[in-house]
Amino acid sequence: MVLVRTFLGVNVQAAVVPPISPARTATAAGLIDVRSRVPDLALDIQYAGSDNFLGRPAKGYLAPKCLLLPTAADALARAERALRAQGYRLLIWDCYRPVRAVDDFVRWAHAPAEDERGKAAHYPRLAKSQLLGDYIAPVSGHSQGATVDLTLLRCVDGRTCAPLDMGTGFDYFDPLAHTDAPGLTADQRANRARLRAAMEEAGFRNYPLEWWHYTFDGAAANLRYDVPVE
Repeated sequence: MVLVRTFLGVNVQAAVVPPISPARTATAAGLIDVRSRVPDLALDIQYAGSDNFLGRPAKGYLAPKCLLLPTAADALARAERALRAQGYRLLIWDCYRPVRAVDDFVRWAHAPAEDERGKAAHYPRLAKSQLLGDYIAPVSGHSQGATVDLTLLRCVDGRTCAPLDMGTGFDYFDPLAHTDAPGLTADQRANRARLRAAMEEAGFRNYPLEWWHYTFDGAAANLRYDVPVE
């Protein structure tokens, strides 16, 4: 298999795809709810609802929860604590992603007649058929339990918070979503840099084609999981 660039956040080569765990529940897989570490963590789990490129909930998302392996959850909590001290917070869009959800993405991309209500917000300059390969691939690092998609909130008095301008929204299939993309305003570039600095300090690594995508390498399992998010 040739190297694949994909919005799912994984570079895949032949014989490197992790096997799927036989675990049937999050507990058996060793995944925990991140709110066990940060009870008031801001969540907007996109694939549990219809505000995403599919235009509907993804398979396997039965609840709007952020599940991760414990060491990744602890690292995310460290980043959140550091940002709160600076007047910011994290807003989480996705965490662990079941294999069945990844498969759902691929099936959707192969079905040209299926809902395209997300086109304007997610792939305005591409036909749906162009998403396969460069943006949608059959394997995602999210399925290993140590990857998160997220953005920054700026807070007033620690209570009233609003998202910062990052230059694009989540799952925007375009070079403008690259972390160091040209054409950003000074504020947008500074906001992305602030997020990256906080996440790197906590031990996360950015995927450079997606400013919102971070992986905690110290936690990643050599397995993919297919337990539902519930």
